[in-house]
Amino acid sequence: MAEENSKKNILTYAGLKKLEDELTDLKVNQRKMISEKIKEAREQGDLSENAEYDAAKDEQRDIEARIEEIEKILKNAEVVVEDEAETNTINVGCKIKIFDLEYDEELDFAIVGSTEANSLEGKISNESPLGRALMGASVGDLVTVEMPEGDTREYKVLSINRNI
Repeated sequence: MAEENSKKNILTYAGLKKLEDELTDLKVNQRKMISEKIKEAREQGDLSENAEYDAAKDEQRDIEARIEEIEKILKNAEVVVEDEAETNTINVGCKIKIFDLEYDEELDFAIVGSTEANSLEGKISNESPLGRALMGASVGDLVTVEMPEGDTREYKVLSINRNI
């Protein structure tokens, strides 16, 4: 357990700002909204068979759990300053273009910390198999990635840029 607490959550500045904004919204707006829902449900009478009350209490638990989760992330946050990220090697905060040799296609990704990763937005974690293999690589390097299924894939690094 102590090891988990000491793990740094690597974030870009944009990722940090997004989490801070979400936390503020949860604390200021969502808490107020859910307490109104609970109040309205209580006014309907018998709480033992009140679905609105149960739903509101569940939503309140979810909000409080998310607040706690964000606070833990922020407590151990280490912000990567993209402007200081080197562009001669891949690191967190870089936007990269790679070539998938197997599928003969170019792929664009941003390398981010695990809390910001979102494959639908083209953001891959530095802790993912692909992200781990690419860390430290330079333009022109061939990188072999061991996939979770056990096979390997090769990628060629085409470009590295700072800004995500």
